[in-house]
Amino acid sequence: MVETLKHNNIPFDEGNYQLIEYLDNYSNGDGKKAKVKDLGKKVALTNAFFFDYLKEYHIPTAFLRKDGENSLKFSIYQEYSFRVKILNSADKRNAKIFGMKEGAELSLPVFEFHYGCGKESLISESHLIAFDLCNPDDMKLITRICSKINAVLKSFFDRRNEILAEICCHFGKLEDKVFLVGDFSPASIKIFPKDESVKWTNPYKLSTPTEIKKYTEHLFSIASVK
Repeated sequence: MVETLKHNNIPFDEGNYQLIEYLDNYSNGDGKKAKVKDLGKKVALTNAFFFDYLKEYHIPTAFLRKDGENSLKFSIYQEYSFRVKILNSADKRNAKIFGMKEGAELSLPVFEFHYGCGKESLISESHLIAFDLCNPDDMKLITRICSKINAVLKSFFDRRNEILAEICCHFGKLEDKVFLVGDFSPASIKIFPKDESVKWTNPYKLSTPTEIKKYTEHLFSIASVK
């Protein structure tokens, strides 16, 4: 994940907001960390593009605007403690369970709920409700928003000859409104070229600064083309 700094409850002409700074530090699921030049700047610009793009499809987000080279402004919200991972292709875990080839396209997306950062983070909807992490109505709304996000972004990448294998979504709530609040960093979005002959960086195996930089710049270049 890309490390961030959050500054909360800052007075602003649109009301209080929080400022999120994206740093040049990246850590993978194994706890390894790397510092990558201009990573925060590229991730901030990529995030701003996708938040604005999703807004065009009436997907509620807490994003307000870009602020500086590596910072974004968001409305104040209370973030849910879980995340939703949307899979359009079989990842290593599911491929092993269901006897599929890793990377095989799924006929329908799979929605996984994860709590915490450990390897055993997968939970069910009933966990979320039973442990009061989310109420049933918000759970239904979040699932509907995820379906729309997935449809919009799958189509976006398809037109650019890319396959959206996975996207991880985070949500927040302000009063009775639910918003998309997560990011579109190398840790949260996994894409692959349709053309198998094209040289690519496997987003599931980013470990070196060079690999992280190359994949981040690939996402950035896609977001930079109007």
